Amino acid sequence: MKKTKSLCIIDDDPIYTFGLKKIIEFGKFDVETIFYENGKEAYENLSQVISDGESLPDLILLDINMPIWNGWKFLDEFTKLLSEPSVVVYIISSSIDPKDREKATEYQIINSFIVKPVSIDKIREILQSN
Repeated sequence: MKKTKSLCIIDDDPIYTFGLKKIIEFGKFDVETIFYENGKEAYENLSQVISDGESLPDLILLDINMPIWNGWKFLDEFTKLLSEPSVVVYIISSSIDPKDREKATEYQIINSFIVKPVSIDKIREILQSN
């Protein structure tokens, strides 16, 4: 099991992202964290990381319902940049729509679909399993 060193969170909900920051802080998780508010912002920055030959985050926690680019649009464009899946994605969404769960299975890069809210124990489990 490799240690998760870097974590990317793509979510537009400031209350949720604040809560995640606190979970990471209280859990004393030794992980570099970067936040993006929508899929387009994340795509532009992560595609630049690839262009610069730098390392992508080990793990992405991705919301589905966001403005500008939703999670699906991000995944459609981001996966075109990857020659092979080098990052693990977890969908973390408030969506309980079975169609979203089903759609998530269409992406090789997605490890799991988790419904919000997430606990400190769930974040620990995610970080330790990747």
